[in-house]
Order: sequence, then structure tokens, then C-alpha cells
Amino acid sequence: MQPARVLGSARATIKHHSLDGQKLIIINLLTVDGSPDGPPLIALDHLGSRPGDCVMVTSDGKYARELTGQSTNPARWTVMGIVD
Repeated sequence: MQPARVLGSARATIKHHSLDGQKLIIINLLTVDGSPDGPPLIALDHLGSRPGDCVMVTSDGKYARELTGQSTNPARWTVMGIVD
């Protein structure tokens, strides 16, 4: 798991069928001191985070497949929790 900052949401007119109905957000991974760690990424969000929220994300593809119920889900990053 890694902390990330939510930058906004994303929409796609054409996407993998396993992502239908899933909320997609744009995140920026954070280092220990809170600075951005690399380029922005797309993540699945089932918790309802908002822009500016600090979240914990995982790169475990198995969790994304379990969350969507699709064994062919191509997603890698998924929100695990919202940091208070």
C-alpha cells in the first residue's frame, strides 16, 4: 500500500467491459514527506474519495479483480482507504 493524493476523476467512452460502472480517479502517489512520486495514475475507487483527499492505494491486481468480480479486469491501482 502507498499513500496518494486524489487529483480528480476520469471518464472513458471506450473502456474494458469489466470497468463498466466503476468510478475512476486520477491519483498522484506520495513519498514519505508528502511530495509527488512519479506521474499521475488512474485508480479504481469504490469508497467515494474526492479531489484533495489523501488515500491509501494498492497495486494488487487481484484485489481489483475481486472488487469488480471480473477475472479479466486490467486495472492495477485501487483505493483501499481514505486517510483522515
